[in-house]
Amino acid sequence: MKATELAQRITAGGAPRVIDARSGFEFQRGHIPGAIHAPILKILLKRARLPEDKDSELVITCEHGPRALMAKRLMAIYGYRNTTLLDGHMLGWRRASLPLERQPF
Repeated sequence: MKATELAQRITAGGAPRVIDARSGFEFQRGHIPGAIHAPILKILLKRARLPEDKDSELVITCEHGPRALMAKRLMAIYGYRNTTLLDGHMLGWRRASLPLERQPF
């Protein structure tokens, strides 16, 4: 999914859930509004707070792509069937100057 499409859907209130597979530090520095923080290790150990509905639409991202792809594959093993990757990932999101949420350190 393209970043601009996701941003428009977030604004309109009909966005898929966003799964952010980056580290805690990266997530705190800025993430897509409403994103669920789910690092690879937590997904692997089934400790990430993923949506219960395995058919819900999900967009997975990380900084550059490899972690998001690993997360997508793990989630497929766990039964998630409606997942896609964010084109350009977080690097592309920031380059497009799209909104970020930040958490205090």
